[in-house]
Amino acid sequence: MPVQYLKTGKPSDARSEDDAKVRHSVEAALADIEARGDAAVREMAAKFDGYTPVSFRLSQDQIDALIARVSPSDLEDIRFAQEQVRNFAQAQRDSMQDIEVETLPGVILGHRNIPVQSVGCYVPGGKFPMVASAHMSVLTAAVAGVPRIIAATPPFKGEPNPAVIAAMHMAGAHEIYVLGGIQAIGAMAIGTETIQPVDMLVGPGNAFVAEAKRQLYGRVGIDLFAGPTETMVIADDTVDAELCATDLLGQAEHGYNSPAVLLTNSRKLAEGTLAEIDRLLAILPTADTARKSWQDYGEVILCDTHDEMLAVANDIASEHVQVMTDRDDWYLDNMHSYGALFLGARTNVANGDKVIGTNHTLPTKKAGRYTGGLWVGKYLKTHSYQRITTDEAAAMIGAYGSRLCMLEGFVGHAEQCNIRVRRYGGRNVPYGVAAE
Repeated sequence: MPVQYLKTGKPSDARSEDDAKVRHSVEAALADIEARGDAAVREMAAKFDGYTPVSFRLSQDQIDALIARVSPSDLEDIRFAQEQVRNFAQAQRDSMQDIEVETLPGVILGHRNIPVQSVGCYVPGGKFPMVASAHMSVLTAAVAGVPRIIAATPPFKGEPNPAVIAAMHMAGAHEIYVLGGIQAIGAMAIGTETIQPVDMLVGPGNAFVAEAKRQLYGRVGIDLFAGPTETMVIADDTVDAELCATDLLGQAEHGYNSPAVLLTNSRKLAEGTLAEIDRLLAILPTADTARKSWQDYGEVILCDTHDEMLAVANDIASEHVQVMTDRDDWYLDNMHSYGALFLGARTNVANGDKVIGTNHTLPTKKAGRYTGGLWVGKYLKTHSYQRITTDEAAAMIGAYGSRLCMLEGFVGHAEQCNIRVRRYGGRNVPYGVAAE
């Protein structure tokens, strides 16, 4: 029996139309920031956030005052979460070693892992204060050794959110701006009269933030295309409908366009989950958002076998993949396209989002086919170097190099090699003649 869709979302052509509208809006906004700098940023902040302070950058006194408004218990929770993220990021960093090897007598090759010199970290927070995103971007950059880390977040209910600012500061941000959306991304990447541009942008955001990063890629580096949250639950009859529905709606509440997909080989579980979602939407405080997201982007896909589910899952390449089956490790071994896996009923995506220690900035829109999520290595550039230490090696490598250059017709390249053969090998190689 072919794969059955018991529920589908908005058709792909309608989604493409939405994407086109976003793309045009972002193009115009970035061009305005390029042309008018701070004036454009301030106008956008007034229009979209209703927030126009004297300076978007917080002073140390302002940061201290905001942190003082965070309760001791909330600060302790932030410290605990940051410790988990820091520990895992440090373990990842420790796994990345500079190397130097002698590949032939007198031929030394190596590489160094060098931090990006300036990074702009976007922390969403206009609708929900995304405290955890500060850990994921700012703290990970700090572990990588980035010397200039700036962070931007929109105002929350008309003012800086104290918990988000505390998390940014505790994570190691050197500059903090209360600025949201396209204007924050554009200001950090393009630069203005008051904001020095960065070399790299990181962090999740809504469709406008993701599109702004996409359009600026190349001018600056980016971590990945991290758009609206996606979640997939892969489940069989070892779990119940309440668990599946809770995990789907728990991510659908992120925004109005957050895909949530149930992939199962149990019709009973599929139908039960649909009913359970209706029940939960009647009592969930964030139901207005989750209902719209589920209506337009929710899917329930019924398969016959685990092999079929695996194929569908790899094709969708969802950002978060919750696996609750009788063979979770089999999915771990065989899945190749996703953001992050959450294995077993005891695990859940919210833990990954907030506290467990892995990074929650993950690829969306099928980008999991070619990249993983944000991690300490994203802030490091691996640069190679080479050194020849003996005359014999210089002449030997030069002779090979000369012939290979001439094979391609590059006479000037060949002469770079030939002059070394003459200097260090004592051989007379005429200009433009490959060393024998």
